[in-house]
Amino acid sequence: MNNSETAREDRLDEIDRTLLTALQGDGRCGYAELGELVGLTAGGARRRVVRLQERGILQIIGVTDPLKLGYTSMALLGITTEGDVHAVADALGEIDDVVYVVVVGAAAYDSLAAVVADDQNSLSEITTRRRRT
Repeated sequence: MNNSETAREDRLDEIDRTLLTALQGDGRCGYAELGELVGLTAGGARRRVVRLQERGILQIIGVTDPLKLGYTSMALLGITTEGDVHAVADALGEIDDVVYVVVVGAAAYDSLAAVVADDQNSLSEITTRRRRT
């Protein structure tokens, strides 16, 4: 399969886009409701959703709210790196309070890291001392 065939296969139609938008708002939305939204039966909506998952376009996951889990401080860090940006990103990812790290490519920063902490003191510890090691 060449690149143009792959690109054609990965194209989304309006029904796919509507289903994705609905599931981004509520990942637990039922197939009957999804089908009604796009003019399909519940079974038709289910087949579309399963196809999106099989193609790797859709993954339904649970997202937590750090503030409701007891964390009171959060930060998004823009990081510039000397040396191997992937090694630094991997090291940042090993810190328990780092929720995620993204290597950015051509931007003002080499990577971004989201950090949650129990309080301002813990956040300060993570963002000043621990990231420099």
